[in-house]
Amino acid sequence: MPFDESVLFVFMLAAFLGFELIKRVSPLLHTPLMSLTNAISAIAVVGAIVITGEKDTSSLSRALGFIAVTASTINLVSGFLITDRMLKMFRKRDREKP
Repeated sequence: MPFDESVLFVFMLAAFLGFELIKRVSPLLHTPLMSLTNAISAIAVVGAIVITGEKDTSSLSRALGFIAVTASTINLVSGFLITDRMLKMFRKRDREKP
């Protein structure tokens, strides 16, 4: 597969726009944004499982698919744990009644 310059251009444009978007997000929106990235990571897990589980894949594809499943799953679980912890910070604490 020959290298196509348009692929590099799209990657650079996406990286720049993603950086600018994240940089300009209000702190109040970080929790919903993190939840969205968790959903994107879940899609990556499903895609990696599909690639790894195909019948006629090479050993390299299976190894890379396994690494992708592992990394995406770790990212997904830790993202949900961090989001849950952030949401707990905004909950009102119950006052103890004497």
